[in-house]
Amino acid sequence: MEVKNSKKPVDYVKSMKLLEKRVNDVFLDKKDELLWILEHETTYTAGTSAKEEDLLDKKIKVVKTNRGGKHTVHSPGQKVVYFVLNLNKRKRDIRKLITQIEDCMVSVLLTYNIKSHPDSNNIGIWVKENNEDKKIGAIGVRVKKWIAYHGFTLNISNDLSLYKSIIPCGIKDKKVTSLENIGVKKHRNIEKIIINDFLKIFL
Repeated sequence: MEVKNSKKPVDYVKSMKLLEKRVNDVFLDKKDELLWILEHETTYTAGTSAKEEDLLDKKIKVVKTNRGGKHTVHSPGQKVVYFVLNLNKRKRDIRKLITQIEDCMVSVLLTYNIKSHPDSNNIGIWVKENNEDKKIGAIGVRVKKWIAYHGFTLNISNDLSLYKSIIPCGIKDKKVTSLENIGVKKHRNIEKIIINDFLKIFL
């Protein structure tokens, strides 16, 4: 598996083109599977099940994408973890894949003594903050020819006010948070932790 860690923000549309090409290359056995950690400049995106009413600020520009899920926002301080995994050579089990992604995210957060959990009703990873469930990580995956791609995000130090323009992931009654918002200020090596935990599960 090739591992990339981009230090500078990557344009969202450009990253999607690279992912799509990699999917075909992996399917044809031309290239290895991929794990790619990066950040995007502020970009609102709408997944395949996005609803117009979840876009609260109609003036913002939204990029439509073919990942699963609804509206979200990427911005500096949010770690975006893209992958291209060949399920033809693994188990063709999407539910298992989602569980493995959730396990990876929970493991990363546990390194910072943050207890988190998946929610069977609302996809993503959640933490308790002031006795309230808040979303700290999102998951959006697409599967083509049994090649799984896109990935997950973890909110580290991003501007949470950007979520006010949308109903994140279509969930009206819950809020979002970040590592810094719940008091974790030291997270400089989080990319290494994500890589290690991901490879433990998927290598």
